[in-house]
Amino acid sequence: MFLRYSVDRVVRSVKQCYSTKTKLATLTNTERVKFLRQMALPKSREDPVILKLDTPDFHSLFTDELKSLASLFKEYGYEVRIAGGAVRDLLSGVKPTDLDFATTATPAQMKEMFTAESVRMINANGEKHGTITPRINDKENFEVTTLRIDVVTDGRHAEVQFTTDWLLDALRRDLTINSMFLGLDGSVYDYFYGYDDLQARRVKFVGDPVTRIQEDYLRILRYFRFYGKISKEPDQHDEETLKAIRDNKEGLKNVSGERIWMELKKTLEGKFAGELLLKIIECGLGPLIGLPENPNVHELKLVLERSRGLKLNPITLLSATLYNQDDAAALNARLKLSVFERDLAVFIVEHRPPKPNIKPLMPYQQLVLKINNKFGYQYVVEVLKYNNSSYLEEFQKWTIPKFPVTGNMLKGKGVESGRKMGLVIAELRNYWADHEYKLTPDEILKQLPNVLDVLAEKRKNK
Repeated sequence: MFLRYSVDRVVRSVKQCYSTKTKLATLTNTERVKFLRQMALPKSREDPVILKLDTPDFHSLFTDELKSLASLFKEYGYEVRIAGGAVRDLLSGVKPTDLDFATTATPAQMKEMFTAESVRMINANGEKHGTITPRINDKENFEVTTLRIDVVTDGRHAEVQFTTDWLLDALRRDLTINSMFLGLDGSVYDYFYGYDDLQARRVKFVGDPVTRIQEDYLRILRYFRFYGKISKEPDQHDEETLKAIRDNKEGLKNVSGERIWMELKKTLEGKFAGELLLKIIECGLGPLIGLPENPNVHELKLVLERSRGLKLNPITLLSATLYNQDDAAALNARLKLSVFERDLAVFIVEHRPPKPNIKPLMPYQQLVLKINNKFGYQYVVEVLKYNNSSYLEEFQKWTIPKFPVTGNMLKGKGVESGRKMGLVIAELRNYWADHEYKLTPDEILKQLPNVLDVLAEKRKNK
């Protein structure tokens, strides 16, 4: 009881400190460390070493280059550990694809060490954030970052103070499952019960969720991405976390569309994509990430219900929340989509209504032929998945026919090369598609005079 009272009192004290606009930047380095330790200790382990990892995946990380890196840090008296996502993956039984390292050495100390040992360093841009990237044996790169404290944050960027305190570096990280370190001897350092949360499939911010979110508002979307990655159930969110997200959602206004889309796309590619999109909308994030003021939740729920067993492109899911092509344009303006993604959103909004035909696939096959670009087929597949069409499999087996009229044939008819020929071919292809792509070259070329007249009239009316 006394412990609970003490913890609550310290947490209230810390929150009060923040509410009265206490700024870490006004403190000296020593005062800052003391303040942050007061903030961290009630929610951290007294002994952070929770187990020793001894698995094939862990041992497979030790290439000759990593062994060389480890021996260098040891020789110079600096500690280095594997950090973040790689630790989470190893503890989940997954071999990590990327390794990040944290160290007690400052950037200047690392540069001095690597220079003395004739180790080439690359990517100098990371140095201001504390990251040095040595290339060992001219074969493998390692990103090594000095332990740090975020002194001043504006929700996107941070000014940092380097430290040798592993606890404080763990405190500045976003989620408990991403705040663990792994010693090169296999020791797992877990300051904020990330391993417990990983075992329970819980996604929690380190310490106070409001503080973590206000340090970088993109963490709102990272929460949802990792929820889909870690959790077993689609809707077992912590209410305190959701409240912190709702109360701080406006901070996303100042996060770039590219960064938002990077996180959102990963969320919509993972587990519970539809449920998480609904929760994102429920939390009021829709307009902040490019969706309409009142997203089309009814349509989204219909799509989720009928297409649940299909793997939908993230844009296909988002398109269900849009009402029209103007909404698709606004989504692109906010998220800075690729050409494929931008055009897919427009295509789905335009072509998701039913296309009644005695030959159900014919309208979609004609669309592919008329679009005539490398994405047309994929666009149609996504529309058919969106509607859970019973003809999807048949369409995917369809071999796209080749347009039988060539440029040489048109030259023989007096059509000059260049832009004009491109327009003529497009018109003739549309005619061919409208006739169920069964016409012979001669039958198509009979339409050439009409096509030339139509193009001439269009030029005259411009």
